[in-house]
Amino acid sequence: MDLNTITEVLRPAEPEAVKNWHSGYAWLAGGTWLFSEPQIATHTLIDIESFNWPSLVASPEGLEIAATCKVIELDRFTPPPEWKAAQLFRKCCRSFLASFKIWNEATVGGNIVMSLPAGPMISLTAALEGICKLWPRNEASREVPVADFVTGNHANALAPGELLRSIFLPASALKKNYAFRRFTLTHLGRSEALLIGTRCPERGEFVLTVTASTLRPVQLRFETVPAAETLKNALDQAAPFELYLDDVHGSPGHRQHLTYYFAEQIRQELSA
Repeated sequence: MDLNTITEVLRPAEPEAVKNWHSGYAWLAGGTWLFSEPQIATHTLIDIESFNWPSLVASPEGLEIAATCKVIELDRFTPPPEWKAAQLFRKCCRSFLASFKIWNEATVGGNIVMSLPAGPMISLTAALEGICKLWPRNEASREVPVADFVTGNHANALAPGELLRSIFLPASALKKNYAFRRFTLTHLGRSEALLIGTRCPERGEFVLTVTASTLRPVQLRFETVPAAETLKNALDQAAPFELYLDDVHGSPGHRQHLTYYFAEQIRQELSA
């Protein structure tokens, strides 16, 4: 879509080159959402791809994913064999309401910053205990867990002008066993519920991450795989009925039902 309100596109070499932040400014990465509808309040785009951040940096400590990393780059990433949970990359890349052609432009950071309940990069990085590195305006960088970064439907912890630099996935999470469940009304539709469970093979810790069905990610941690009733009670406490999303893709009642159903499946699978 042509954005006829845009009067300037800036391509600075580094974020510090943007001295002042004004109303009407917007960071631009892949732009798959920015160019999908009118942006009547925006007059200046600042292209962060000109920063040339390396998309994926693997180390013994984990994986750093640049905010500008393309979805297709994450999909094609070859992880070390001990990173068993990295198989979730491809599963979540295939959970977009988008064709594979969009993957060539859409970015991991853009999907997270959009902060829609069905954002599959939110599901992936929250479940793998990702940490967002944020660059505020004229302040020291700060870190926020992905599970806390998204605060609601299209709402997050970013301050005006603040930039998501990267998401770090720790190796300890990438080495975990996992279980994945997703439901859509149509084969390539938007997720109505997307749940991921992980279990540490050494300590037995069990983590369940609920996304898509709720307005924001809900993450539950247990020292070991809990009993069915314990898990259901924890879900009721962490995700009251009013937290479930209501839109054309599913009612709150159906989303809650799917969450209970998939959570129990994941519990049983990771109990083995």
